[in-house]
Amino acid sequence: MSPEPLIEDFTDVAETSSRLGIGKRRLRDGVNHFGWPGFRMGRRLMFSPEDRRIIAEMHRIPASQRRRKLAA
Repeated sequence: MSPEPLIEDFTDVAETSSRLGIGKRRLRDGVNHFGWPGFRMGRRLMFSPEDRRIIAEMHRIPASQRRRKLAA
């Protein structure tokens, strides 16, 4: 008995850009010109959970602590 195929949570450009908080054009340009992970299913650009994780790590901006100015 063979194992069942893994069905992944693939998302398109609109859903992926929404989840990651980046623009659709930036996401498409990243894949087309800068080697970001993603693949085509027919004419649609699609992203797996692993693709989204890698893109999110590439764009992670560490939180900075702001120091409050004390009133004089």
